Amino acid sequence: MKQLNRTNVQANKYPERIIQFGEGNFLRAFVDWIIYNMNQKAEFNSSVVIVQPLENGMVNMLNEQDGLYHVNLQGLQNGKEVDSIQLIDVVSRGLNPYAQYNEFLKLAENPEMRFVISNTTEAGIAFDPSCKLEDAPAKSYPGKLTQLLFHRFKVFNGAMDKGLIIFPCELIFDNGKVLKKCIDQYIELWNLGEDFKHWFDTACGVYCTLVDRIVPGYPRDTIGQILDRIGLDDKLVVKGEIFHLWVIEAPETVEREFPADKAGLNVLFVPSEKPYHDRKVTLLNGPHTVLSPVGYLAGLNTVKECCEDPVIGQFVKKVMYGELLETLDLPKEELILFADAVMERFRNPFVKHFVTSIMLNSFPKFKTRDLPGLKIFLERKKELPSGLVLGLAGIVTYYKGGKRGNDEIVLKDDQEIIDLLKNLWTDGCPMEVAKGVLGAEFIWGEDLNLIPGLTEKLSEYLRMIQDKGMIETVKSIL
Repeated sequence: MKQLNRTNVQANKYPERIIQFGEGNFLRAFVDWIIYNMNQKAEFNSSVVIVQPLENGMVNMLNEQDGLYHVNLQGLQNGKEVDSIQLIDVVSRGLNPYAQYNEFLKLAENPEMRFVISNTTEAGIAFDPSCKLEDAPAKSYPGKLTQLLFHRFKVFNGAMDKGLIIFPCELIFDNGKVLKKCIDQYIELWNLGEDFKHWFDTACGVYCTLVDRIVPGYPRDTIGQILDRIGLDDKLVVKGEIFHLWVIEAPETVEREFPADKAGLNVLFVPSEKPYHDRKVTLLNGPHTVLSPVGYLAGLNTVKECCEDPVIGQFVKKVMYGELLETLDLPKEELILFADAVMERFRNPFVKHFVTSIMLNSFPKFKTRDLPGLKIFLERKKELPSGLVLGLAGIVTYYKGGKRGNDEIVLKDDQEIIDLLKNLWTDGCPMEVAKGVLGAEFIWGEDLNLIPGLTEKLSEYLRMIQDKGMIETVKSIL
């Protein structure tokens, strides 16, 4: 089988207008796929130069394939199964700044360069005071970006039309603001001057974004079938779900330069990213967190099984549509459409998402994803959301440990939390367990026993799970 490269396959070439920090699966299956569609459908006419953020990475492998690779998208779309494969031709080349620092700086000298996009993991956007301007390159991503911006400022003598539009895709809230703050810190630390600071503040824009697409990565289990379909040897195939969403907090002037809407893509330019961040955390991550222990203790193993089970499936819908959706402030029709899309994603026949993998750090997850909704629901409806409270009871019961049938329950959380639950369950009194868990301020930052009725309701569900099992307990609230 021939190697995938530009000798063995015809592929388009475009002007280099985008610098991308990160060569990982997510950016290639999400951002570069979006750019491919913009080139095809909106005459965006842009290619990407990928910069490897760490010294050891994949740009050599990418360059061996001349920047080409395939994206395999799978999932449900409008109730129908989709299993597509697309050749992505938007990456012109990859650079390792640790070995090619001068080539890296030369990217700033290209007058056509306009965008910087990144995904360097949540830990990537951080200020490291040990970085120096003379480093080749700076260790941190914000340090490297500051070096690049300062070089561009000097090359073009501070020309206001040579600023860059910067879209961080790291999964932290207000990622653009956090990145800008880091760059400001380097400007001060390295004494880069007021003129550069003014140019950065006015000619460049660092915008907050929210990205959403599940990307499992290299499809090891089906790669043979995929290569048969492609007819070429592609070592960088990346698998993703069909759903995609990119929310960008930026003005219309930026939207006009990044015409994703003309390509029919689910890319939204909005005044504030926060409602969409809240929507994703509440309607995607929130149900995940509570369906996992409830489904597992009901004898189910995957998210898809939970959603398709006649009892647990109704529980998931109750939590999502009847409880969490009621706590958000976007238009209800829009929220229902998003919730419907989430349910399709949960039922993706191509992805086995095991609920035990979601159980990692369940208590902090419940705190950030479900507790705010519990409080808002109580405030608005004057009653506790029974599904969310039962979900918390499921987590507390799961962390009792022991076995489910022949399977050992493996607890993965902060050891202090595991020890607390072990001690509370030693007595086994549901009321004492409820009081102890809710009163653990090192988990919640507050005493949840002060929420009216919560201690009693949690205790009631803990007792019912012990006496009747999870299925009967869920039936009692439906």
